[in-house]
Amino acid sequence: MNEPADPPADTAAPMAAPSTSDRRFGCLAVLAAALLLSCLTSLAGLVWFYRKATALPPISQHSAVLRDTPAVITAMRELAVLQTASFHVERVIDLRDRQSHLFGLVHAEDAMLLVAAGDVSAGVDLGQLRDEDVVVDALAHTATIRLPPAKVLSASLDNEATYVHTRRTDALARRQETLETRARQEAERSLRDAALAGGILQRAQEGAERTLRSLLRSLGYERVQVQFQAE
Repeated sequence: MNEPADPPADTAAPMAAPSTSDRRFGCLAVLAAALLLSCLTSLAGLVWFYRKATALPPISQHSAVLRDTPAVITAMRELAVLQTASFHVERVIDLRDRQSHLFGLVHAEDAMLLVAAGDVSAGVDLGQLRDEDVVVDALAHTATIRLPPAKVLSASLDNEATYVHTRRTDALARRQETLETRARQEAERSLRDAALAGGILQRAQEGAERTLRSLLRSLGYERVQVQFQAE
């Protein structure tokens, strides 16, 4: 006899229900993905803001603090000068500090271009007059005065119009902190020389002579003679 056939087995076994640990792991994965997406979004926003901020022109703020320090008067003298001529001079000073390194094989420069402007004044120092230098005759209404020679009274830079146009220091050069001071000193000297070459002393003597003639004539002296002492 044939035995009865066994019933057919199921083709797929039933799936087991997820455990509690699996559910927790899935929640943590979703939460981590959300946090990562939020961080990426924030980072993209920061990058966009940085690009927008760097595209704007930079804003620089400078503040100068001047501390009040005591002033000390070290000298005082009385002046009796007659200023009769003044020149305004402008000049460009090109000052270079040449340096050599490696036994003269390498040369470098610390250079400055200073645009300088200043005033040079000239006149007569009346404090050098002696008693015998002034001769007057009240009856004849005459006066003779011998003045000291005209000289440069001052040569000063105009700080508002003087500025450093270019400052260049080579890679191997040592920056000289006193270069601007030396350039300003050279500028004052050159302004003085330019005024002397332009005839400021002659103009100062002519101005002094006109001024004293007018002053003495207003005092009643009809004939006035003005002379200048030798250098």
